[in-house]
Amino acid sequence: MRIIDCEQGSPEWFAARLGKPTASEFDKIITAGGKASTQADGLMHKLLAELITGKPAVFTESDWMKRGKEFEAEARDFLAFQTDTEIRQVGFVTTDCGSFGCSPDGMYAEGGCELKCPSPAVHVSYLLAGRLPSEYVPQVQGSMLVTGAPWWDFVSYHPDMPPLILRVERDEAYHEALAEYMGKFLLKLNKAKAELIERGHLKEAA
Repeated sequence: MRIIDCEQGSPEWFAARLGKPTASEFDKIITAGGKASTQADGLMHKLLAELITGKPAVFTESDWMKRGKEFEAEARDFLAFQTDTEIRQVGFVTTDCGSFGCSPDGMYAEGGCELKCPSPAVHVSYLLAGRLPSEYVPQVQGSMLVTGAPWWDFVSYHPDMPPLILRVERDEAYHEALAEYMGKFLLKLNKAKAELIERGHLKEAA
C-alpha cells in the first residue's frame, strides 16, 4: 500500500483520489452479501466525469454528515483512550498500483478504524443490532483489502450515549469476491477511458 499524507478534504486529497474507486463507494461494486452491484456503471460514469472535468463530483452534505465531521476528532480521541492505542490520521491510502484506495478515519500499527457519528435514532439502531451495519461491509472490508490490515474497528459514537465499538475481522472469501469484481470494474473503466481519449473527450495522462 501507499500512504499519501495530506489533510482529508484538502485539494491534495481530492487530487489523489480523483477518478479512482474508493472504499466509501465500494458498495457500488460489491454488495454486503458479496454479489456484484448493479450500480457499477453509475460509479464508472461518475469517475470518468471527474477525469474529464478535473474536478471531484459535487455532493451535498446533510446536517448529520456535517455533525459527524465535527465529532470525528472527539470519537477518535475516545477510541484511542478506550483501546490505549495511538491512532494515526492519514490522508489517502492506495494500492501499490494506485488504481483504488480508501481514506481511513484512523490507522493503528496493524489495523484501522471507521468512525461514524450518526443521528441519535440511527445510533440506537446500531446499538440494538450489535453488529457491523450491512451498508458499511463493503467499505470496512474494502479498507482492509487496500491496506492489508487483518482487522478494522467500526465505531458508532454519540456524546450522550454509550458507544458501539466492533472489531471486524478480515473476510478472505469476501476479499476474493471484491478483488474479482474490482478487476472487472477497472478493466471496464480503463476501456472507457481509452475510448474517450480516442474520441478527443479526455486528455491522455502525462
